[in-house]
Amino acid sequence: MRTNGSALIRATELAQLVAEGHQPVILDVRWSLAGAERAAFELGHIPGAVFCDLDQDLSDHERSAEEAGRHPLPTAEKFTASMQALGVSSDSLVVVYDERDSISAARAWWCLTYFGHTNVRVLDGGFSSWVNEGHAVTTQVNEVVTSGAPFIAVTGHMPTVTIDEVASGDGIVLVDVRAAERFRGDFEPVDPVPGHIPGAINSPTLDLVEADGRFLRVDALLARFDAAGVLGDSDLPVVAYCGSGVTAAHTVLALHLVGKSAALFPGSYSQWCRDLDRPVARGGV
Repeated sequence: MRTNGSALIRATELAQLVAEGHQPVILDVRWSLAGAERAAFELGHIPGAVFCDLDQDLSDHERSAEEAGRHPLPTAEKFTASMQALGVSSDSLVVVYDERDSISAARAWWCLTYFGHTNVRVLDGGFSSWVNEGHAVTTQVNEVVTSGAPFIAVTGHMPTVTIDEVASGDGIVLVDVRAAERFRGDFEPVDPVPGHIPGAINSPTLDLVEADGRFLRVDALLARFDAAGVLGDSDLPVVAYCGSGVTAAHTVLALHLVGKSAALFPGSYSQWCRDLDRPVARGGV
């Protein structure tokens, strides 16, 4: 049995939907630490897809990293405008994908869900799975067409925590989803101070996918979370963070797939380490 399909869709399923005339809104969210990968979209994408720029459509850089991390959440007004411009309506099925591992696609899934959209699916294995299964690719960019009632973003449909709530450390399981070497502070490629938030445990989100980028099976996901101590005390809420709130959404999605809820710390380590009054830990794992 694979992961719960409620938040995932396979390439064959998406192709069948399109073939049957059930055209979803397809958002190409390819992105890396270097920025949004619009060039990759222009070289080839799933037919009917439109490009969703993670840095512009899923973030609000009018806020500083000190205030809200390197990828601050957009306001409801900004997110509404961005999604409407991409053709998202309140009742449309939205399918989001990235190149392979669903890291940036999960940010789109999380944001849409947080702002109240109820029908979002992540293409498991991303664009690579679509290509590897032999489905058509195009360079054609179609005009955005919106049908149905306009999507209006309303905050609060996914749990979040503030930096002060994280600092209190009371009654939460705090999970750092970055790679182990960044958690330990061996090196830090982006943020000014290496290390992690004291009291956090490490559960790298890339350990939750297969080599082809697809999510692990439910039993394997549960085993990974259990081994890392994420689900050691089922009575305590889980809070996930990463560098800037992007990668942590992937772990929130993985927990959702196994029936567990987790809150996101949107500012994540990039906000925490820029506050000189906040302690930073090194080592571990």
